[in-house]
Order: sequence, then C-alpha cells, then structure tokens
Amino acid sequence: MKRLLEAVYLIRGRAYEGDRTRAKGVELGYMPVVHPNVNRKVPWAYDKELYRKRNEIERFFLRLKRFRRVFTRYNKLDLVFSGFIYFAMVVNAVIV
Repeated sequence: MKRLLEAVYLIRGRAYEGDRTRAKGVELGYMPVVHPNVNRKVPWAYDKELYRKRNEIERFFLRLKRFRRVFTRYNKLDLVFSGFIYFAMVVNAVIV
C-alpha cells in the first residue's frame, strides 16, 4: 500500500521517548523527534526547532475542542463532521 503523503518526522512528547517506541518509529520509516529524558546516560540529538512546533499543534487541537460539536461529535455523518472541523479551523485562523 502506497502512502499518499510521505511523512519524514514523528514528533512526540517525552512520555514516548522509550527505546522500544523510538525503534518502532525508525522501523516504520520515520525519524523520531523527541526530547530525551534527563536521566538518560547517552542522550541523542534531535531537531529542537521542530520539537517546539509540537506545542503549536497541541494548542491548535485544544482550540478546536472548544467547539462543543467537535468534542461531543453531534454529527454522525463523517462528511458533516469533517465540514464542521474545517469551519472551526477557519474560525480559529481568523481569531488568532
């Protein structure tokens, strides 16, 4: 099965920085971007700028969840639900 969009990086929080989860990401063809815990004996290098972008994505999803119709999913049809998510994204873009 061919992917439509080739993602290169897998940005995750510190909770997912374990050896097994990093190895699984590499096995799937992604480059993990995660800050190593401070108690690591051999910390690894990571893209700090890209890791900071993770916060922007998390804040964006929090703003989307402010719309009650999104987090409770009143609309059962996928087409209507995705349309309302697009609407909420536009409203968030105008507000910010």
